[in-house]
Amino acid sequence: MKPVVSFGEIMLRLAPPGYERLLQSPQFVATFGGGEANVAVALGGFGYPARYVTVLPPNNAISDSFIGEMRRFGVDASHIVRGKGRFGIYFVEPGANQRGSKVLYDRENSSIALAKPGDVDWKKAFDGAGWFHVTGITPAISESAASLAIEAARTAHEMGLTVSCDLNFRKNLWRWGKKASEVMPQLFQYTDIGIANEEDCQMSLGIEAGVDVHSGALERDAYRRLTDKVLAAYPNLRALAITLRESKSASHNGWSACLNNRSEFLLSRHYEITHIVDRVGGGDCFAGGLIFGLLTLPDHQAALEFAVAASCLKHSIPGDFNRFSADEVQALLKGGGSGRVQR
Repeated sequence: MKPVVSFGEIMLRLAPPGYERLLQSPQFVATFGGGEANVAVALGGFGYPARYVTVLPPNNAISDSFIGEMRRFGVDASHIVRGKGRFGIYFVEPGANQRGSKVLYDRENSSIALAKPGDVDWKKAFDGAGWFHVTGITPAISESAASLAIEAARTAHEMGLTVSCDLNFRKNLWRWGKKASEVMPQLFQYTDIGIANEEDCQMSLGIEAGVDVHSGALERDAYRRLTDKVLAAYPNLRALAITLRESKSASHNGWSACLNNRSEFLLSRHYEITHIVDRVGGGDCFAGGLIFGLLTLPDHQAALEFAVAASCLKHSIPGDFNRFSADEVQALLKGGGSGRVQR
C-alpha cells in the first residue's frame, strides 16, 4: 500500500471541560487538532499508511510533543519541516442543544502562515506515495501558505499521485487580501477527488445550487444539480462527494452524504446523531474514511457508506482525532449501532 500524504497546519486545541463556556472554569483541556492531521490520524486508525507534512517551530516542546503524538497514531512524521514562527492555537467551546459551538483562532504568524513555496521538498515528501490530500484551510491562512499549498498539489499531480481536496471554507480565516473564490479554483484544477458541502462550493468556487444551508432541511435533487455543475466546471475531477448535514440543534444532526462519479449519483445511508459529543473533526473523518474506502473497498457506494459511518462515530468522541478502527466502522455498517454494552 502506498502512503497517503496530507499537508496543513496543526494547532494546539484548547477547550473548556465538558460543555462549559470558555473560562467558565479557569482551565482548558489541551489536545491537538487540524483538518489535514485529522485525516492522517483517521487513516492510521483504519490501518492505512499515512504521512503528515506541516511546518513547525524549531526547538519547541509542543512541536516535539505533536510529533510523538503522530507516531503514536502510526502516522509518518519524518517529513515535517521546522521553520520560523509559532505554534498555532485554536479555542473551541463545544455547543449543546440550541447553543452552537464556537471556534476562536490564534494562528497569526504561525510557522505555516510564514512558510512559502520552496520550504518543503515535495518530491521527497511524495516519494513512494500514491495519494495527496489538502484542504481549503491552508490557503486561507496567508498568501504564502496558499502558494505553498498550490505548489504541493501541482507537484503531486505532476508526479502522478491522486489528489483530493476538501474545500473546507472558513470565513474567519480569509483575511489576507483575496477571496476564497479567487484562490481555490487554482488548487481545484489539480484535484481528482473533491470533498465539500454546499456552502464550500458557493464560497470557494462560486458555484450555487439554490440550497439553503441554514434551514436544516435537505433537497437531494439540488445536490445532484450542484455536483453536476462542479464536475462540468472542473473536467479534471473524477468524483465529487458532498456531506449532507441536517443541523436540528448542536446536539442533534442528521448525517449522510452523496457522491457523483460522472457515471452515477450515489446517496448514503442516513444517520440521526443525537447527543453529539463533539462534531469538530467529523468532516475530516469523513474525508479520511472516503480516501480509505476508495483505496480498499470494492466500489464507490461502499466507500461512501464507510466514510459516512466513520464520521458518524466520530461525533461521539471529544477532540479532533478519530479513535475508531476500520472493524468498528464496519460493525456499525452491519447494524451495530444500538450502543449496547459489548461484553
